[in-house]
Amino acid sequence: MNISRLREICETPGAPGYEHRIRSLVIKELQGLGELSVDNMGNITLFRKGKLDKKVMVAAHMDEIGFMVTHIDDQGFIRFTTLGGFDPKTLTAQRVIVHGTEDVLGVMGSKPIHLMSPDEREKPPKLSDFFIDTGLPADEVKRKIQIGNTVTRERSLVEMGACVNCKSLDNRISVYILIETLRRLNEIPYDLYAVFTVQEEVGIRGAQVATLNIQPDFGFGLDTTIAFDVPGAKEHEKVTSLGRGAGIKVMDTSVICDPRMVEFLKATAQKHNISWQPEILTGGGTDTSGIQRMTAGGAIAGAISIPTRHIHQVIEMVHKEDVEASVNLLKTAIEELDQWDWNPL
Repeated sequence: MNISRLREICETPGAPGYEHRIRSLVIKELQGLGELSVDNMGNITLFRKGKLDKKVMVAAHMDEIGFMVTHIDDQGFIRFTTLGGFDPKTLTAQRVIVHGTEDVLGVMGSKPIHLMSPDEREKPPKLSDFFIDTGLPADEVKRKIQIGNTVTRERSLVEMGACVNCKSLDNRISVYILIETLRRLNEIPYDLYAVFTVQEEVGIRGAQVATLNIQPDFGFGLDTTIAFDVPGAKEHEKVTSLGRGAGIKVMDTSVICDPRMVEFLKATAQKHNISWQPEILTGGGTDTSGIQRMTAGGAIAGAISIPTRHIHQVIEMVHKEDVEASVNLLKTAIEELDQWDWNPL
């Protein structure tokens, strides 16, 4: 793995709707790999011509969960709303970056446990319990930060054994995988549209717009999935496990993958000795649903999912071997897409 590239991709901010910094980085990484375009919403599309007259779209979303400033009080403390799904307890004792006229470091503050009543100590935290403290005087806060500014989480990427750990591996690991796949691709049968989408975390918005424009025949979503292979997890709860290969999605709450695509991905993995595991996610959705539904008549769509522990926290963890398996599976699937029987079941 190119750790320095992945580190930069993960640590670059890009809250939903405000992906301009990560978009600039991705465009830089894509230079020379194909024909680039950016649509009105900010989706990046890299086009590469194939031999045959069909279209395949691959989508990896660039945005990360974050916050938006809603109020600054007379003491300079900041209130916020969420951009994407958060478990409030994961905000305790975290650093954040407020993107105002300049980047301002802050911390998530809440009521000290010493001052909580017994009832308060027993209750799980609510989002409204938190505020952002920048340590700056109120006039300086209001000069640098405005209502509507975005906030992202602050955490650096580290290697831990055979794993990497960082904030925003959902879904920056897929951004990395798609870039790496594009670097390795050989001759392809169909026209390829590699799309780095926006606003997935707030409703799969960018993928829908991109798909409406492309109208692909085939589609692949790239996203993280739950790896609940941790103490206390029952076997049927694990979804996936780290180190056991790329996830081949069967379904999530937003999509039932085309059975033909599921079988194609399984057969391709087995043919090329690529480690894989089935994935059924009973909570959450991905860009795959947008690709499948926003094409006239529907696209033959599936997804490669990257097993991830501690998802939607600042300590998301993926296994390097699963990442490599995902790159190999996506590359081979794109190159061999014309070799499968796609007739209706």
